[in-house]
Amino acid sequence: MNMNEKYQFRDVFSAIADPTRRELIHLLAEADEIPLHEITSQFQMGRTAISKHLTILKEADLVHDRKVGRETRFRLNATPLREVQDWVAFYSKYWNTNMIRLSQLLEDEEE
Repeated sequence: MNMNEKYQFRDVFSAIADPTRRELIHLLAEADEIPLHEITSQFQMGRTAISKHLTILKEADLVHDRKVGRETRFRLNATPLREVQDWVAFYSKYWNTNMIRLSQLLEDEEE
């Protein structure tokens, strides 16, 4: 089975759309690797719900996991977030250009 058959790949934007998943990303960004039991202790939901959120993040390649004995540990893979950064940067240029135009328009009206 190749990797495409093993995992359903998910769009990074849909993966980060949920506030719980964004919080998971934030939590994982603050540590090298976190065991599942430590992750679940940070949330007001059960282990199954957290596991489902982590699976969605794995499908978007935002999270990697590995088994250490009977424990599963998770770590962030921030590389796919570059797509989000690039998208936001594109629109930042748009808004900056519009703000410069607005500023110029206001200056012209004052004169």
